[in-house]
Amino acid sequence: MSDYKDEISDIDELNELLSEPTQEVIDFMSRLEGDIMFLGVTGKIGPSMARMVVRACKAAGVEKKIIGVSAYWPESSLKEIEDMGIEAIQGDLLDRVFLDSLPDVENVFYLVGMKFGAEDDLSMTWAVNTLLPAMVVERFKDSKIVAFSTGCVYELVPVKDGGSLETDMPRPVGEYAQSCLGRERMFEYGSNKNGTKISLIRLNYAVEMRYGVLVDVAVKVKNEQPVDLSMGYFNVIWQGDANSMIIRSLEQCDSPAEILNITGDELISLKETAEKFGKLFNKKVTFIGTEAETALLNNAAKSYDLFGKPKTNSDQMIAWIADWIGNDGETSGKPTKFQVRDGKY
Repeated sequence: MSDYKDEISDIDELNELLSEPTQEVIDFMSRLEGDIMFLGVTGKIGPSMARMVVRACKAAGVEKKIIGVSAYWPESSLKEIEDMGIEAIQGDLLDRVFLDSLPDVENVFYLVGMKFGAEDDLSMTWAVNTLLPAMVVERFKDSKIVAFSTGCVYELVPVKDGGSLETDMPRPVGEYAQSCLGRERMFEYGSNKNGTKISLIRLNYAVEMRYGVLVDVAVKVKNEQPVDLSMGYFNVIWQGDANSMIIRSLEQCDSPAEILNITGDELISLKETAEKFGKLFNKKVTFIGTEAETALLNNAAKSYDLFGKPKTNSDQMIAWIADWIGNDGETSGKPTKFQVRDGKY
């Protein structure tokens, strides 16, 4: 893997960095059997993950058919996906006829989910997060499936305890988190019923220059808006590191379904992070609220045993993001709402 630069100048350079495969991913692709499909490929994570797979296959000298499926293809996303050599398919996955028409593949990444605006359309939230997984796990019962979930299925835990483990009982707060646990239960049901090998990824939180908790904090500090300390601590993981770990999670698929926490190995203070951005922006930081003794935190020791620890630390991410936001770089405009404690997203 190439050495990190002090700054990332544009989207093209960012995309290259996010999708650069580690040697471990290249080696994995060289031994992985079968073709690959990404369901929900045009979201925040899908394009960089798909690109990493393409680059890893090329580096490994193997040919695989790679398919990207999405309900909506912005022109820029469509060109990006097709330029990678990925077959693009458009359609509504909730349409059973369309879902059944998709080609059979050995390996499926399930990236579909509804969080933003979940409280505004609760029936759609449940349809996307729970009904659709039940349909997908039946349609692809003979495939290996890596399915995205979220650390939001856990309860808020004491900061001093170091985060929730995969063996902890889920206690989701709010309908969004409850529907995400429903997603897991549907995949587990399919795995138990049909022997489908599945990995469930409880991700908490992925970050790059255009979105994530660190971007949310950076934007507030730059704009001299108060930072709410209600959720005083959090975990993050660089998107490129998350991509690497999640791709390799295909090798961990099992029946009953395997659960993996994916996040960074640092317990990060919101107050200290805001102050770091304040120094980098030369801005005075103001705060509201007080730090609670509990937070939404994951312990990802199990995934580190399998894949190693993330390669990118929070100081590097903060430096990159400060430079990006300071130079008015593009952002997704979709705050994570990580400070929410009542589950209403």
